[in-house]
Amino acid sequence: MTDETTQPSPMAARFRGFLPVVVDVETGGFNCRTDALLEVAAVILEIDEDGWLRRQETIVQNIDPFEGANLEQSALDFTGIDPWDLEREAVPEREGLSEIFSPIRKAVKAQGCKRAVLVGHNATFDHNFLFAAADRADIRRNPFHPFSTFDTATLAGLAYGHTVLAQACKLAGIPFSNKEAHSAAYDAEKTADLFCGIVNRWKELGGFPPPVIADSEE
Repeated sequence: MTDETTQPSPMAARFRGFLPVVVDVETGGFNCRTDALLEVAAVILEIDEDGWLRRQETIVQNIDPFEGANLEQSALDFTGIDPWDLEREAVPEREGLSEIFSPIRKAVKAQGCKRAVLVGHNATFDHNFLFAAADRADIRRNPFHPFSTFDTATLAGLAYGHTVLAQACKLAGIPFSNKEAHSAAYDAEKTADLFCGIVNRWKELGGFPPPVIADSEE
């Protein structure tokens, strides 16, 4: 008889022991080593009792530019962020990332997973900035897989024929406001809705779990 306690959680079973966490960053440029990290948002996901993937919790931190960080004016104009605005209540990288990582580690454990995997729209960009900041802050307990990611630009290209977040969301029936875009929290939540929608649609179409193929006898 199989011991139910040995069965993987629904999330662990769905993603090979990983917990998908959607991340979006806003930055002072494109170079993760020289340009400032200004905002980080992380959306933790869960699988409900009916087996559908959905948003669970959003965590947001405004970050102070690290000492000597480059700030491209074009990037600030694009995001609308004033790095020196006191109302941002920004914190140093180490403090901000610790506040992001702590609930993620708890969620990984609570959902029976072994590690988080970053989900992002053009995920390499977010992954690079997050890991560069963690390295600068000497954070040892980074919950994210060091190189694996889920990229919703790629998935949206497959599912909807479009790789731009705003257009992919519209094609998926997800409301999207260009006025609210380019804040880390808004973009992360829309990316999460897009990712959940694609995963759930695949399940709805019968693509998961995959069919069991019996071993052929030789």
